[in-house]
Amino acid sequence: MAQATAKKAQGEKVRGEKARGEMVQLSEGQTAQAPAAVPGDAGDAAFLGVRQSVRGFVWRERLAPETRLIADAIGQRHGLPEILGRVLAARGVGLDDVETVLDPTIRALMPDPSTLRDMDAAAQRLADAVSRREPVAIFGDYDVDGACSSALMKRFLDHHGVPTRIYIPDRIFEGYGPNPAAIEQLVTEGAKLIVTVDCGTTSFEPLEVARRLQTDVIIIDHHQADAVLPAAVAVVNPNRQDDLSGLGHLCAAGVVFMVLVATQRALRAMGSAGASDQGAPSLLDDLDLVALATVCDVVPLQGLNRAYVTQGLKVMRQRRNIGLKALFDAAGLDSAPTPYHLGFILGPRINAGGRIGDAALGARLLAGADATEAARIAALLDKLNRERKAIETEMLEQAMAEADHRVENDPDMPIVLVGSDAWHKGVVGLVASRLTERFRRPSCVIAWEEGRPGQNAGGQQGTGSLRSVAGVDIGGAVRAAVAAGLLVKGGGHAMAAGLTVARDRLDDLAAFFNERLRTTAKAVREAAALEVDGALQPAAANSDLIDLLERAGPYGQGNPQPRFVFPAHRVKFAKVVGEAHVRCVLEAADGSRIDAIAFRAASQPLGEFLLASGGLPLHVAGHIRRDTWGGRNRIELTIEDAADPRAATNRG
Repeated sequence: MAQATAKKAQGEKVRGEKARGEMVQLSEGQTAQAPAAVPGDAGDAAFLGVRQSVRGFVWRERLAPETRLIADAIGQRHGLPEILGRVLAARGVGLDDVETVLDPTIRALMPDPSTLRDMDAAAQRLADAVSRREPVAIFGDYDVDGACSSALMKRFLDHHGVPTRIYIPDRIFEGYGPNPAAIEQLVTEGAKLIVTVDCGTTSFEPLEVARRLQTDVIIIDHHQADAVLPAAVAVVNPNRQDDLSGLGHLCAAGVVFMVLVATQRALRAMGSAGASDQGAPSLLDDLDLVALATVCDVVPLQGLNRAYVTQGLKVMRQRRNIGLKALFDAAGLDSAPTPYHLGFILGPRINAGGRIGDAALGARLLAGADATEAARIAALLDKLNRERKAIETEMLEQAMAEADHRVENDPDMPIVLVGSDAWHKGVVGLVASRLTERFRRPSCVIAWEEGRPGQNAGGQQGTGSLRSVAGVDIGGAVRAAVAAGLLVKGGGHAMAAGLTVARDRLDDLAAFFNERLRTTAKAVREAAALEVDGALQPAAANSDLIDLLERAGPYGQGNPQPRFVFPAHRVKFAKVVGEAHVRCVLEAADGSRIDAIAFRAASQPLGEFLLASGGLPLHVAGHIRRDTWGGRNRIELTIEDAADPRAATNRG
């Protein structure tokens, strides 16, 4: 066994040295064309001398000079190729953490669930419901995290023969979270216990209705919380202010999984009184749902979240979940799932139901056990997703035009705030994400609608979705606006939030956000840098390199995808394809080539720069991946930024 391990490590070392050799050769060979800096040269803070790219970034090497010794030590102690050591060290991995980072398991990374506040009370109440077979209502959110959380809870309770139903509010007519009418309906239908998942932390009035009707409530959530919490048997939320678990990076499904682990433990302690005729369910079999939620909710892929995604992808490859299998089939995916597939193929289809269709479709698909019904729902979600894309395209064009005008008039505005009476409230979050990506500052997109009697003295109110950039806490700003009386309601977390606002308070809200966010938003924007992990030429961008890089995955929020620069490469055959993407081929000085694509870039500065390059050498930055679509297997570069080497040289 030891000999096999050593042989494997030696093989990886050889492949890593081959990749490193390509990089070193490139750095030396490109000096004449880019004399301003050599990649990794500590004497120049800008990588390849790029201090202002096409997208306005300074390029910096991700691996700080002071951590290079750690990178070397990682390689030496663990027998890893140098490039893998550099990637790990650049992401803050210490010498003693390497094994759990490269092989993240639930056993190694999940703490005792009881470290979460109120966990024991929640687990015992759920165990009691199982032993008494009490009807349980699961109240979830309409996004992927809410659907996965609801499905996790229902699958567990169904296994134990507990009568359950999932209630997902209509995004358009009910909005986010519990509402008094829905709570009263669930109690009337016979629910003895209501479990809210991915919501409920700020639902004081609705949960007071449950208390008045003498129905227990368990809240399982991860959104930011105030000091005062709603009345409930338990509020399991690692982001409540008195929770010391250090698990605030989990999505709701990740918290639900821990609740189910604790509940299963409580059932074992109860003995036969809580036992199911089928025995205990294998919770690990549902890690595919936890992985899906973790990726789609864009929470940091660190610690326990890495184990959730790594192990969940293994489960997903077996396609045991009937709903996920049907969704894969509807999307035409026959390859092994990756985080990319979860975030950009499966996730948008599940979300489509909540955005423009039946909000409960996703949860029903993921919790169901009927293959025929799953195929029907998956096909419907696929259709709704195509309709969503059309709506989003039209809204985005209008929002971009308005935002361009606003930013041009006030380049230092801390938040882009736009709205329209014609916009669909189910798509505002997607548009907000695109605006934040484009303008590198928080954004708020509002869809206005006629106010309902008694809810808005101004006669109209809007539903808004907000997205932020790292370093600017938009969730905190929204909660502060609620406390200041500027919003009908609102909540969220640092990177994403939602709100409901009366039209006649919009100016006050904009002034409040501008005052609160101006300093931090400007500082973050001015410090914006594109961090790169090294320079490559096409010959180094091969399967061996990707195999090495994948060992440090999965990548996502908090564990960024390795980004490489292809210096002084000529852009060949650039053209617009699909939905405003720019596809091209990059050619090195030695004639070697790599296929490349810049997504959604055709009408943006990056796309225009690539299309107008005229065959001149460019520095191009992005990440490499395998493209197996349609049975083809090739290496492709996803372009994220570019720069003119001549400009970098002149600045040097």
